[in-house]
Amino acid sequence: MIDTVLDRIDSTQDAALERLKQLLRIRSISTDPEYAPDCLAAADWLVSELSELGFDAARHDTPGHPMVVARHSAPGPHLLFYGHYDVQPVDPLNLWDSDPFDPQIVDGDMGPALRARGSSDDKGQLMTFIEACRAWKDVHGTLPGNLTIFLEGEEESGSPSLVPFMQENKDLLKADVVLICDTGLFGDETPAIVTRLRGLLGEELTITGPSLDLHSGMYGGPARNPIRVLSRVLSSLHDSHGRVTVPGFYDDVPDLPTQIKQQWDGLDFDHSDFLNEVGLSELAGEHGRTALEMIWSRPTCEINGIWGGYNGAGFKTVLPSEAHAKVSFRLVGQQDPHKIRESFRAMVQDMLPADCTVSFKGHGASMASEMNTDHPVFAAGLKALSDEWPKPAAFVGCGGSIPIAGHFQRILGMESMLVGFGRDNDAIHSPNEKYDLRSFHKGTRSWARILAELF
Repeated sequence: MIDTVLDRIDSTQDAALERLKQLLRIRSISTDPEYAPDCLAAADWLVSELSELGFDAARHDTPGHPMVVARHSAPGPHLLFYGHYDVQPVDPLNLWDSDPFDPQIVDGDMGPALRARGSSDDKGQLMTFIEACRAWKDVHGTLPGNLTIFLEGEEESGSPSLVPFMQENKDLLKADVVLICDTGLFGDETPAIVTRLRGLLGEELTITGPSLDLHSGMYGGPARNPIRVLSRVLSSLHDSHGRVTVPGFYDDVPDLPTQIKQQWDGLDFDHSDFLNEVGLSELAGEHGRTALEMIWSRPTCEINGIWGGYNGAGFKTVLPSEAHAKVSFRLVGQQDPHKIRESFRAMVQDMLPADCTVSFKGHGASMASEMNTDHPVFAAGLKALSDEWPKPAAFVGCGGSIPIAGHFQRILGMESMLVGFGRDNDAIHSPNEKYDLRSFHKGTRSWARILAELF
């Protein structure tokens, strides 16, 4: 049965690619109000496509950009698919080799690729699922089972409307399990199901000393220098073994299960190659941990920016009034970002000398998510992906943060299976973003196989 659907996907790739190009031409940049009409146009385009496929599809307006929800009712388990149609800004435009919204087929390292903003993140990915549904209907005359599609228009701008919409529309979105296509392959031959997502906490701090910038010849020595104070605070955030020193930081960090560590150790991952690609050679971070452990299962504290004093051309001998830094924490397990925020701020306060004050600005706080792989959808997903790709599928972690999976867990009580077909060199969020045609083709086939296993 599935072979007929796969054959249909193979024979209609040109038409599928043209539909993807239509969506990519819509400039749905969610963070810039100038492109609000384009986000509306993208939502309407998707509603039209899904309606033509036989879904009961509608645009749901929000205080921000619209949500798209499409429903097909049928007996059996209820699956919900999530993706996002908004894209990142294209700056710097001069680094693009062609118009970001004029999709071009280019030569890639694994054959042809489609270059355009949103081609990999996330329009190309969400269209793999829609095209799998299309092929299924072409062959069987009906859509594959009890299915809801939920597409967001604000993922790239912090999703301000998402949680309120989910809370207000629980009955509309509630399903047995969520399928999310916003991740990637593990290597070029190994498909992956992401089962761990790190949380994220952002903190910006400003240390103030003197009431104005001072001449270093007159005040250097007797006057407190906020940059020196800030440097001491930041240098104290890690010990000599790479562990974070914020009090209570590791209280809710679980040990990695032995079977998971063994699976990760068996993956074809060379940390030397990983580091060499960015001009590095040695592992930093926690001593005694592998690179994959550090990226997928361990929490971190990183300094993302420091500034203060004079940074212009030439030299200015000044003691600044203020010094600033931005610090982010990636979280795992049951680490509470609000508890860690309080502990971090108290630690900084305790380190302040006389004549200095500190102010803080929070930049988001989300918990980590870990999926229950005992749910039968995960075994079905592993089998389906392994049948399509050269190497068996693997459960992996993700160093980044995808808050939507946690929202589905905490608001709707649903597990998420994250499957994607992007590659590390897709340049998402960067100039010349691309999506391999191989990823688009095999991604569509993969979703067809998953739907066959689940329905």
